[in-house]
Amino acid sequence: ALQHTALWMFDQYDVIDKHTQSGLDLLDRYIKFVKERSEIEQNYAKQLRNLTKKYAKRGNREDQDCKFSNHASFQEILNELNDYAGQRELIAENLITGICVDLLKKLQDFKQERKTVREGGSECEREIGREGEKKKGRTDGKWAEAEKASQQAEKAECEVYATKVDVEKAKQHAHARTHTAEECRNDYAAELQKYNKEQNNHYYTDIPQLLNKLQGMDERRIRSLADGYCKFSDIEKKVLPIISKCLEGISAAGTKVNEKQDSILVIEQHKSGFEPPADVDFEDYSQGIKSATSESSLNPPKVRGLIWPFSKKHKQTPAEDYSHLPPEQRKKRLQTKIDDIHKDLQKAQDQSEALEKMKGVYEQNPQMGDPSSLEPRILEMTKDMGRLRGELAKYETWLSEALGGEESPFPVNNNTDNLFFFHLRTSMSSRVTHDPDANIYAEFDEEFDEIESPIGQCTALYSFEGNSEGTVSIKEGELLSIMEEDKGDGWMRVLRASGDEGYIPSSYVKLAS
Repeated sequence: ALQHTALWMFDQYDVIDKHTQSGLDLLDRYIKFVKERSEIEQNYAKQLRNLTKKYAKRGNREDQDCKFSNHASFQEILNELNDYAGQRELIAENLITGICVDLLKKLQDFKQERKTVREGGSECEREIGREGEKKKGRTDGKWAEAEKASQQAEKAECEVYATKVDVEKAKQHAHARTHTAEECRNDYAAELQKYNKEQNNHYYTDIPQLLNKLQGMDERRIRSLADGYCKFSDIEKKVLPIISKCLEGISAAGTKVNEKQDSILVIEQHKSGFEPPADVDFEDYSQGIKSATSESSLNPPKVRGLIWPFSKKHKQTPAEDYSHLPPEQRKKRLQTKIDDIHKDLQKAQDQSEALEKMKGVYEQNPQMGDPSSLEPRILEMTKDMGRLRGELAKYETWLSEALGGEESPFPVNNNTDNLFFFHLRTSMSSRVTHDPDANIYAEFDEEFDEIESPIGQCTALYSFEGNSEGTVSIKEGELLSIMEEDKGDGWMRVLRASGDEGYIPSSYVKLAS
């Protein structure tokens, strides 16, 4: 069927040549199109990462705000968006490696194959009939010479003065020319027969084969292009489950917002513990008004100004023992400071123990190092631990005073409490007044337990092949230990049960609840 179709196209070679060239041009255009799409995805991912980095939390103030559900949810949205950006980068990379690289190689092969086929067809056309044309021309010349020699022989025979020898010589010359012309004619006939055979082979064999090669090449080019079209969609479909997870995470972050809980947390963090000012006592001047030198005239009753929400307050100078803060806030700040000192002290103790062990190893194996070189560092660590123990004792004393001692309330004009949710705060303060020791420690335990519960494990949602340096392969459903959390670049370091450790994409795992 293909050969029969080619017979009807033997005189349309120029059309076919243009058609194949047009197909190669389309393949080249598609490769450029995919490259530009990849650049768009790469730039989009870069802009998303810059956006998340710009609005990510920084500093202690943001860390405190993240205790509120609306702040924490926004940080979760930024993390999910960062993972989403990673998937867009993956799409950009796969578009280049999965489509452009493959099609570019095939485009070069198709161009070379087309060039080879076109050169073979042109050479075939030049060879056919070239020798036949030569022999036809030679035969025409010989017959012209034979005819001229015959005319000369007839003319010599008719002349009166021509001798018999001249006539015989002219006849022999004409006969020789005729014989030569006959031989040339036979050669031309044989060459013509050969030419017709080659022409028949050219149009019924060579041309169909040539056209079939072009057809096969063009069909392979079309199939490669069709596969490229499908990959253009499949590459994005492969990451859709992870992208959906990111979008679901963003929605889940919105549902986690609890406005009531945030309000209660504001109250717990900033309540002062003060009671509202008592009523001003009435002073009766009707009984025995004295002269201007009386005590009442020298000491008139003080009229206190009212505290209004959102009014500007004088900023007090911070004190080391936080005595400038209201009682409740002072207790929390002292407890937080003590916890920080405990952590620093534990860290210093661990470093000191490590130095002592290293010193012991050096003493047993002098070739490994000089034990005396560690003395300055050990001495420095000892001084640091002494300083930290002193600070710890000082802050514990202040906390004990704040918890156990009867503190006189701050003057009204020094109260820095924002009267936000005034009635609720008052009721909670009254409960503390009736039973001051009942809720204080429970409140501290509840707050700091939440802070000290880190995320330590996660479950793999998808399998990942860690082929790059520093990465580790994981399997779907595998339980992993988190060694280093995501710092905003979309990667986290984990430890497998087998002992293998490395980095994996953060979006490939689900944190253990």
